[in-house]
Amino acid sequence: MEDRRFLESRDGDLRRVGLIADEFLEGFEAVSHIPDPTVSMFGSARVREDHPAYAAARETARRFAEAGWSVVTGGGPGCMEAANRGAKEGGGTSVGFNIDLPHEQYANPYLDISLTFEHFYARKVMFVKAAEAFVIFPGGFGTLDEMFEALTLIQTGKIVDFPVVLFDTGYWSDLLAWIREQALAEEMVSPDDLELLYPTDDPAEAVEIVIARHEARTRESPAAPAKGDAQ
Repeated sequence: MEDRRFLESRDGDLRRVGLIADEFLEGFEAVSHIPDPTVSMFGSARVREDHPAYAAARETARRFAEAGWSVVTGGGPGCMEAANRGAKEGGGTSVGFNIDLPHEQYANPYLDISLTFEHFYARKVMFVKAAEAFVIFPGGFGTLDEMFEALTLIQTGKIVDFPVVLFDTGYWSDLLAWIREQALAEEMVSPDDLELLYPTDDPAEAVEIVIARHEARTRESPAAPAKGDAQ
């Protein structure tokens, strides 16, 4: 794995920096071809087609596509496949930013634009660079990593504030309770930080939240940076 070789050895670091730069450039080129506006959708690679999260991601993405939005995912199976499938069914542009892994990850068959990354950090930049919003379905460490990285970038003003929708309130309820009862109570986060998250159980509401926030931001700052650009 390229990431592991990079982190475990100092040999050839300059060469690897060049390879990473090339990967960023290839990613930025791919992002530039995605029609606006765009939503990035995340969730577990492990769910099957009969799982409720698969059905929800598929319907949500279809609704986004029907509203004229492009859909970006990690390009793999599970919730990612469901979202790309829904985007295609809704007539929208379906994008997958995949990652080279020894297991679990493979490109799903519902992609109009597809790019496979060697490095997680380059891939995660593209998710943010492409997006006006995140919609996050039940998932594991990778899904949580993507969610908290976006929240940190928004919280610290590194990117323009956009909504982070959490789908399946039951799945996320304990995490949100911990944030309120521990992190907020001990002033590790502020009340405003909690307002970055929008829990829902309704695909239509997920789409409405994102579109309403996007339209409001466009009215307030018509020349504001888009697609995850820094403020």
